[in-house]
Amino acid sequence: MSLAKRVGLFTLRTLARVLFRIEVRGNPRVFAHKLLIIANHESFLDGLLLAISLPQRPLFVVHTGVSRSLFFRILLKAVDFLAVDPTSPMAMKTVIRVIESGRPVVIFPEGRITTTGSLMKTYDGPAFVAAKTGATILPVRIDGAARTYFSRLSGQHPRQLFPRITISVQPITRIDMPDAPTARERRRIAGDAMRRLMQEMIFASRPRQTLYEALLTAVTIHGRSWPLVEDIKQIEYNYGDLLKMTLALGRLVGRKCAEGERVGVLLPNLAPTLGLIFGLSAFRRVPALMNYTSGAEGMLAACEAATIKRIVTSRAFIEQGKLEDKIAVLAQRYQILYLEDLRAQMTGWDKAWLMLWALRFPSWAVPGGSDAEDPAVVLFTSGSEGKPKGVVLSHRALLANIQQARAVVDFSCEDKLLSALPLFHSFGLTVGGLLPAISGAKVFLYTSPLHYRVIPELVYDRNCTILLGTSTFLSNYAKHAHPYDFYRLRYVIAGAEKLTSTVRTNWFEKFGIRILEGYGATECAPVLAVNTRMAYRTGSVGQLLPGMQARLVPVPGVDVGGALHVTGPNVMSGYLRSENPGVLEAPSSEVGPGWYSTGDIVDIDADGYLYIVGRIKRFAKIAGEMISLESVERLATQASDKGTHAATSLPDAQRGETILLYTTDKTLSREALQAAARSGGWPEIAVPRKLVLVEALPALGSGKTDYVTLKQWAESTQSETQNPAV
Repeated sequence: MSLAKRVGLFTLRTLARVLFRIEVRGNPRVFAHKLLIIANHESFLDGLLLAISLPQRPLFVVHTGVSRSLFFRILLKAVDFLAVDPTSPMAMKTVIRVIESGRPVVIFPEGRITTTGSLMKTYDGPAFVAAKTGATILPVRIDGAARTYFSRLSGQHPRQLFPRITISVQPITRIDMPDAPTARERRRIAGDAMRRLMQEMIFASRPRQTLYEALLTAVTIHGRSWPLVEDIKQIEYNYGDLLKMTLALGRLVGRKCAEGERVGVLLPNLAPTLGLIFGLSAFRRVPALMNYTSGAEGMLAACEAATIKRIVTSRAFIEQGKLEDKIAVLAQRYQILYLEDLRAQMTGWDKAWLMLWALRFPSWAVPGGSDAEDPAVVLFTSGSEGKPKGVVLSHRALLANIQQARAVVDFSCEDKLLSALPLFHSFGLTVGGLLPAISGAKVFLYTSPLHYRVIPELVYDRNCTILLGTSTFLSNYAKHAHPYDFYRLRYVIAGAEKLTSTVRTNWFEKFGIRILEGYGATECAPVLAVNTRMAYRTGSVGQLLPGMQARLVPVPGVDVGGALHVTGPNVMSGYLRSENPGVLEAPSSEVGPGWYSTGDIVDIDADGYLYIVGRIKRFAKIAGEMISLESVERLATQASDKGTHAATSLPDAQRGETILLYTTDKTLSREALQAAARSGGWPEIAVPRKLVLVEALPALGSGKTDYVTLKQWAESTQSETQNPAV
């Protein structure tokens, strides 16, 4: 390097480190014969930031469009660079020759600067270069440069003159040359590997924080005046309002209970509920979000499992939700704290503390000592197959899942979510509540997913770009929506239950929208896998999120797939069971400690896409053959998409078990099922022996079918004439 370049680089290094307070994390001192440094692309400063932060003296591969700019030609004089078109195979051959010569090379696999704040499309060329040369890959994540005025984000994204910038260096890795018959297929597979590597890099560089600390970081980035949450009251709350609710409610409820105590929260989807969750967490109490759609018996079992002593609720909510009977039962055993009473108990000293101290110095106003491994919330399983269990999720698990989702889906502050899934539901809490608050995306919290005519109108009226739902809810929204109601939607994400092909087709034909189906479990905070725009396969639930590992354990009698066991940073801290109240049962499975058995039979293809075969508990053994009850339901949907269907089984002296199909379609017959089985390749043995007509299937508050009640129906009747629901 010439003396002029050395002087220029030293000057820029000193200036940038002072202005941007650059922090380098990890070990950048990696020297290999063939070294390829890859980085995300946030701004026009990225090459300079890497040049002054890394000890190597690499050759920078830059886009030809950048090199044409006079301003950036001046900046590039401080480093060695090669201008290439990432779409050109000849340009990639030049890069290969440079790497093989032993010169370290820096390349941006995205090829262009992000306009969303998230990863853009990664090109196959850089991946093929890495595989072809066998180079050692050093992933480097740049964070903060997108908030400078040198980025290409839209005007809505927050900008700062000199934001703090972090350079996170990840462990070295490689991309092996794929084994595929054609060069095109090898490039595609290598490109997918590079995309996954970039997503893993984005996720692995996440900070270690608590929920409250993550909220304060978002407030710092976006500013207190940034509008964030709107609810049914039609009031739009900004970050400052949410912070005020967080501190006030956390202090008021915190003085009623001990540090570390699990506090029941029985409230609807409103902004104060979100504030209370953050507030309890900030004051080192653990919110236990209760399912108010379940019966009093289910809520009692939940309180017993989590050793809850106090429940926070609202008189207005109890009255409007007609929950007087349930709260009367709970009040016999637990102290009920009403928000109306707490608000009346707020003294002048409390107000002075809030306005003069807490809002000015929010990080100092709460108790210290919180750790990312501490419990953040307790959620309760739906109880669809037994008593509800308490699922303890740490700050680490929730924030890891949020960062996993953000690594694969480009959520941004330009988005507005509509979430009608209740906050006591893991999907509704993590994706519908916490993710927007931490990412800066706006959210409209609606109180019920069952208002099928209202929700499409809200999506249209509030210009929402992201909609969350289950297959059942999305099906009903499509029936009642005008074709133009969803014109602004960028993403429709389905979870909690299997997305039917009918719903997928109806949405595409009526609205031109491709639903992205995901898969998860409350125990995993909850998202495990999701289809995205960059990685989508019809019929699958997508690829595992970054940071997750999976094992398939063979199941006797099941030929396709195996029992899915997973581990990762988003897995729960453990269970709380009513049989052993208050005792945390750490996750463990036959694979080992720290692993969680999902209870699902899953098949994984060569590209890592997951296909749900069925629940282990929802198999019937008929004449020695294992039949998935979920496949029976898919068969019924194939035969008739006019109604809804649910299958269960009963003991049978001759065949082992027999399948009953409950349906709301009056026209469905065994003949139609047999015809659908023949055309779709289902075995004859999967056709239900009995059909039971019902007006409606039993459902849980999350929208899932209540199979416990369905089983009880089946057990209480042995013939169609004893049908309890007609």
